[in-house]
Amino acid sequence: MSLEIVSSNKSFGGWHKRYKHRSSSLNCDMVFAVYLPPQAEQGARLPVLYWLSGLTCTDENFMQKAGAHRLAAELGLIIVAPDTSPRGEGVADDANGAYDFGLGAGFYLNATQQPWAKHYRMYDYVVDELPALIEANFPVSDRRGIAGHSMGGHGALVCALKNPGRYQSLSAFAPIANPMNCPWGEKAFSNYLGEDRSRWREWDASVLILDATQKLPILIDQGDRDDFLVNQLKPEALQAAASAASHPLQLRLQPGYDHSYYFIASFIDDHLRHHAQFLKG
Repeated sequence: MSLEIVSSNKSFGGWHKRYKHRSSSLNCDMVFAVYLPPQAEQGARLPVLYWLSGLTCTDENFMQKAGAHRLAAELGLIIVAPDTSPRGEGVADDANGAYDFGLGAGFYLNATQQPWAKHYRMYDYVVDELPALIEANFPVSDRRGIAGHSMGGHGALVCALKNPGRYQSLSAFAPIANPMNCPWGEKAFSNYLGEDRSRWREWDASVLILDATQKLPILIDQGDRDDFLVNQLKPEALQAAASAASHPLQLRLQPGYDHSYYFIASFIDDHLRHHAQFLKG
């Protein structure tokens, strides 16, 4: 798989780079971003943190707004940020252009229903194809972490819970914690997966955590002024399931914070240190 560089910017002694490539999983061209800390130019093989963004986002939101580069440079963490859905001519989209389904809203699953199944296989892309590409082209070790925000928090939880041993660290900001029981998730799952709700269970973190064989400690931050907290995010469902399964979960309700990148930027250092603890320890 060949990589075409889109842009390159020096940042905190390292490099923020964007690449374009043809994805076999998604049957379209994709763009991803990678932050390479200074240690990457010194011959070290470094742990990598995959960041999954939320609805409407691309790879650029986190890399430009989260303020993660400074501490990633200090800790020696490579950060990889994929797009949130397949893109391009011929990729199916919501007929009405809705923000919560179709382009920008891949939900990090493998669609089984047409016309979505042809392109919307973000789970395969994030778990298999993109890491293989990263490991073939960048100085990464075999230590992987995964994190995300909102829809991307859902994706991070699902990817880790479905793949014991593949990731060594896990965290999320305001994840869609129980998607089969919220409007965003119900809309996405019914279209991507069909109306049989039993098939939705394998993409819901609050269900998967009950049988998880690898009990990765999970850090979750959630703002208590988040407009989506009650109807869409439902962290209490994940907390209850984690408690029932004796799965280590730290859920921090942050007073006054909303769903924005101001919230993420305020606590990103805690999450990077959380990941470094497991990726480098």
